[in-house]
Amino acid sequence: MRAPHRRAAALASAAALLAGLAVAAEVRAAPPPAEDPPPAVAQEPEDFGASCRTVVEGSRVTAYCHNPYPRTDRVRLHVECDRWWDVDTDSAPVEVGPTVYAQISGRCWKEVRSAWLTHEPAEPAPPAPGS
Repeated sequence: MRAPHRRAAALASAAALLAGLAVAAEVRAAPPPAEDPPPAVAQEPEDFGASCRTVVEGSRVTAYCHNPYPRTDRVRLHVECDRWWDVDTDSAPVEVGPTVYAQISGRCWKEVRSAWLTHEPAEPAPPAPGS
């Protein structure tokens, strides 16, 4: 009675071994990868973006932002509430000018799951010197 089980196990092992050898042969026969893409050109960091921190107290979120750069930053506070029935909120954009502090707040009815800020320039970047 045991012979059919042993024979089936041996056949299954042989089939797995042959499949593994076939895959290994295909991997070795695969063409080499294309040339590596050229390295990215290092760009000067853009002087933009207010520095912000968020504070969560119960169901309220407050973001405190300061813009040390010469370009105005348009900041929005996004609050995701923990309860499925609680409405997530996005604040209106607040323009944080150079050397300006701003405070943005939002809230949930119950617990806050997460809060984050998005930034975008309020005006286009100035032209580069010599352009």
